[in-house]
Amino acid sequence: MAKEAATPQEQALENAKNRTESFFENNSKTVIAGLIAIFVLAVAIFGYRKLIVEPRMDKAQEMLYGAQYRFEEQTPDYELALNGDQSAPGFAEVVETYGSTPAGNLARYYAAACCMHLGDMAQAEQYLAKFKHVKGETGELINAMAEGLKGDIAVDNGDYAKAAALFEKAVKVSDNVFTAPMYLRKAAMAYKAAGNEAKADACLEAIRTKYPSSIDARDAEKYLAQ
Repeated sequence: MAKEAATPQEQALENAKNRTESFFENNSKTVIAGLIAIFVLAVAIFGYRKLIVEPRMDKAQEMLYGAQYRFEEQTPDYELALNGDQSAPGFAEVVETYGSTPAGNLARYYAAACCMHLGDMAQAEQYLAKFKHVKGETGELINAMAEGLKGDIAVDNGDYAKAAALFEKAVKVSDNVFTAPMYLRKAAMAYKAAGNEAKADACLEAIRTKYPSSIDARDAEKYLAQ
């Protein structure tokens, strides 16, 4: 029985198959070398993360905990929390050694807070300049407080308009009943210092209407009455 002639579609598929087989036969060494290179790269990346990145992150987190403990004591020793001692490192060392890790980034915020408590506003500003916002809901509060610290520095520098803007930014970063009314109050005071009574009153009114149960709401009522 005679073999039926191939259709144009079947002929095209056969030609494509032949070209593929021919390409692999002529370039098999190159293809295999490329696959090996991809495999080696994948192994290297995996090994780098397991052997270098993850241990660094773990060590940074361990160092951060020790400094946080001193920072959060009932009577904090900000000098010790910042610079550490022979028994435990401080935030400054965490930043210097592991600044590229999430724990090192968080240490910048704490280091800035310590510097502010110690009266070193310039150093605090340097730490905050390199602080990157933390991702996730739990990081929003830290991010808001970092913006608030920037506002405090601006107040110390006498730049009240900039301070007010930073305090309002802190409210937007984390609009919660705990920090938002506090930063709105700070924004109101900064606006007052800058001579902008209208914006100051707007901030106070926002506290009174949006956060009536907050401690700052009582102060807002007093200021508005005045």
